[in-house]
Amino acid sequence: MTDHRIALVTGASRGLGRSAALGLARRGARVVVTYRGGAEGATDTVQMIQDAGGDAVAMRLDLSDVESFAAFATELAEELRTRWGSTRLDVLVNNAGIGLFDRLDDVTVERFDALVNTNFRGPFFLIQALVPHLAEGGRVINVSTSLTRHVSPGTSVYAASKAALEVLSRSLAVELGPRGIRINAVAPGPTATDFNGGAMRDDPELIGALAAQTALGRVGKPDEIGDAIAALASEDMRWVTAERIEVSGGALL
Repeated sequence: MTDHRIALVTGASRGLGRSAALGLARRGARVVVTYRGGAEGATDTVQMIQDAGGDAVAMRLDLSDVESFAAFATELAEELRTRWGSTRLDVLVNNAGIGLFDRLDDVTVERFDALVNTNFRGPFFLIQALVPHLAEGGRVINVSTSLTRHVSPGTSVYAASKAALEVLSRSLAVELGPRGIRINAVAPGPTATDFNGGAMRDDPELIGALAAQTALGRVGKPDEIGDAIAALASEDMRWVTAERIEVSGGALL
């Protein structure tokens, strides 16, 4: 890939998605920032990239609305052509997701479907829609969670939806390998973002408990996840595919 490759990051209006977009931009990528409801946040992400000398554009995308993906792919192709004179996307980061946490007796069909539709069904069909636009030698990075390795009460459906994404990464790595497309999963551990109400950022008692269970003795910072994603998308990791790479500081070993 050239230093001016084009990356699309879903859910990049805040949190880990924003960090991934910034990390990719710092390494020279031009970034498509997608958002569902956080237009202002997406605009802020674009502005941060531009202020640092990069280039980015925001586009709305609702991962739960797979019927809109064909139209989005057409709109994306036109945006790439008119803005950057390109017909290809080099990096796809499936970051957008939701976290709903219920014990078995409290799981409803509606909350189950919301998790699976956003965290697995959406990324699956987005990959399907965008593969024709991925460059030879492109990268797909799916954002999972350390909860597919260790467990906590109330996380069963959330963790299962992410585990499905990890299996998808391995399967599609074989299918798309002949085109040189690498597909991997990054599994963050506890990180100080606004995810789940910002508890891992703002709750001192929870932060202390998580830090005590982590080899490096603290929770992660958003840019540490973003930098890992950007590194995985780089040429330095060109021989890595079908892998789950945990970025957790050694949580719950």
